[in-house]
Amino acid sequence: MSRAFVHRAVIICVFLSAVAAASAGVWRYAYLQALDQLARQGESDLALASDRLQGQLQRFRELAVFLADHPLSDALAGGRGVEDARALFLDVADKTDALDVMFVDGAGRVQAAARGPAGSDLGATGYVQRALQGALGWGHGVAKPLDGRAFYHAAPSFGADGKVQGAIVVAAGMDGIEDAWRGGLRAVFFTDVYGQVFVTNRSELVLWQRAAGGPGLAPPDGTAPPFDSYETGGHEIWRLGWGPYLPQNALHLVKHLPVIGLTGEVLIDVAPARQLAKLQATVVAALCLAFGALLFLATERRRTLARANAQLEDRVARRTSALSEINTALRLEVSERKEAETALARAQADLVQASKLSALGKMSAGISHELNQPLMAIRSFAENAGLFLERGKPERAQENLGRISDMARRMGRIIKNLRAFSTQQTEPMTRVDLIAVLDAAVEMVSGRAEAMGVTVDYAPGSAPIWVKGGEVRLGQVFVNLMTNALDAMSESEERRLGVSIIQGTPLRIEIRDSGPGVEAPEKVFDPFYSTKEVGASEGMGLGLSISYGIMQSFGGEIRVHNIEQGAVFSVEVQPWTEQVAA
Repeated sequence: MSRAFVHRAVIICVFLSAVAAASAGVWRYAYLQALDQLARQGESDLALASDRLQGQLQRFRELAVFLADHPLSDALAGGRGVEDARALFLDVADKTDALDVMFVDGAGRVQAAARGPAGSDLGATGYVQRALQGALGWGHGVAKPLDGRAFYHAAPSFGADGKVQGAIVVAAGMDGIEDAWRGGLRAVFFTDVYGQVFVTNRSELVLWQRAAGGPGLAPPDGTAPPFDSYETGGHEIWRLGWGPYLPQNALHLVKHLPVIGLTGEVLIDVAPARQLAKLQATVVAALCLAFGALLFLATERRRTLARANAQLEDRVARRTSALSEINTALRLEVSERKEAETALARAQADLVQASKLSALGKMSAGISHELNQPLMAIRSFAENAGLFLERGKPERAQENLGRISDMARRMGRIIKNLRAFSTQQTEPMTRVDLIAVLDAAVEMVSGRAEAMGVTVDYAPGSAPIWVKGGEVRLGQVFVNLMTNALDAMSESEERRLGVSIIQGTPLRIEIRDSGPGVEAPEKVFDPFYSTKEVGASEGMGLGLSISYGIMQSFGGEIRVHNIEQGAVFSVEVQPWTEQVAA
């Protein structure tokens, strides 16, 4: 064996080792990058699934709060109207897809139920105990009085003396919620504090239990299927043998949901990430080997330049084909991302509408008061007009009829504001009368402010002030800020809400309250940031974030700062000029 042959063999071995090391490094880097991208997508999917579950459970909580004020609650507390209540509860359960609707008395015993038996004792359950203490309660599990998995919402029912006389319990069946999730691309499941799978879009995982102190799940019968887990680049990977509808190797992500006492988890198949990393490593190895082969051929076959050129052209063609395939894959990925951005825009629009409806829910009591007062006044004026006509005093009757007309116009104005505020609109930026928008917003919250004993300091202007924006969305911003101010003053002794217009450059609207102020002004506009207690019914911390985005879309700004007593939200708007119109 010649020395030159040994020398060339050593060079080839070293080169191949370097190519193998480079390919392994490229594979590792590409795999971790793909895992990071999968993690971001998975976190987004898990957040959407979590919001969807919380939204589906939210309507059952609102149903419990609504039924707690029904007149039948007073009758049931007195031991009457059981059959009427059962018929009503059954009708409500059928129309809302609730598993059961029940009324429990002050001792925690079921007085009437849509489907379950009466007489059951729920006094030991945490959600009923919390409701009997005057707060909203919730719980979940597989327990009496129903068979199967259910999520329970309990709302207190107050008597005429202001004391708790019982509670309305609404049970939401998990089977009905899961039916809408079947066939999802990601395997998503929600576990409780004991590590048991309570809700999932994979029926084979229902009621699986997490082993104490470790990852993974095991079925209720205790026969654990194959499972292993390991860490890769800061990501937790599960190696599964749980059936054909679950990935063999999956990225495991977790999101805690303290509002409903569950933990959301998702399993994402990492096979595409491995295939992509393998493809990139193969391309790098092919390029390196091609370069080495070309260099070797150029050195060894200088005399056969034509043949070497032909081989080079062949390899260049193969590389071009591979790059073309990669380019096609990148175009497909760009198309998918555009579709995801479109879906995100639709989801953001839905969040804006949900925020408006949430604000209407908060103001429902005040709005009812605002409409009830004119109705009672109309009835009184109508009766007086009849008496005056009988007594031969038509001028007094005409005066009462004029007051009835004024009350009707007032009710029409309130209803018009509600209808305009609740409509989902995406109007373009136009010329908007700021005074009219502020008048409508103040009128919408005035009922709740009056019920809370809040003094509203607002002096409407006589002349219109034209600004750039959308009337409905600009009104939503002011309503959100005013309702947040009312929420902040719920525990204050002095309750005063101030709304003022500051002329200048830029034009500002200041909304002041006499609450405790803002704890972290720099975070108040972040999504999902809230200073309210976990589990509160006011929302999820999206109202100010949505309002901030609306004002930025109008070219405006929202700022907040604390004062000696309370906080001031300053809204900057763009004045409407002829240059803007052009």
